[in-house]
Amino acid sequence: MRLYTSVGPNPKVVRMFMKEKGIELPTVEVDIRGGENRREPYLAKNPAGQSPALELDDGTFITEITAICEYLDDVNKSSPSLIGDTPQQRAETHMWTRRVDLNICEPMANGFRFAEGLKMFQNRMRCIPEGAAGLKAAAQDKLAWLDKLMEGKQFIAGNRLTLADVLLFVFVDFFAGIGQPINPDLKNIVAWHARMKARPSASA
Repeated sequence: MRLYTSVGPNPKVVRMFMKEKGIELPTVEVDIRGGENRREPYLAKNPAGQSPALELDDGTFITEITAICEYLDDVNKSSPSLIGDTPQQRAETHMWTRRVDLNICEPMANGFRFAEGLKMFQNRMRCIPEGAAGLKAAAQDKLAWLDKLMEGKQFIAGNRLTLADVLLFVFVDFFAGIGQPINPDLKNIVAWHARMKARPSASA
């Protein structure tokens, strides 16, 4: 297997997940700033034109960060699962990962693409600059919602680290320095972020 990776939060989610699992793979760097991901031969690997992409030994490509992470978790049983060991744990991980992805990461990313990242993205996708502020606000609303639910918890799903934590940490940490700072009033999120940032995998 090998991982096609690049700058940006999406591929870092996979790299951090791999580091937590103790997985090492050969990597190929994709120049997304130069648009390499939006043209052949990369589009033959990932028609969505996004990074990352995981190439399996038989030549199959798996894309989308949650799918890649779940595959890597499933085929590497020697380290603790970040998805879950029981049907209930896996369902909880899927529930929180979906909530985090749809309600926080996606509006946060589009808020960036339609504002600070507009120059890079305006010729690659439909951009809605007038929606940037609202998307950023929507992400912050859901972070405030999550902050209340994090009271007394070490991680999003309770006392176990999951893909939901890795996903949210990477996005919150990445965009904190690009127009979407962490609200210091969200004490539970601030404390959780500090715990996640202290993990060796945060440097992936």
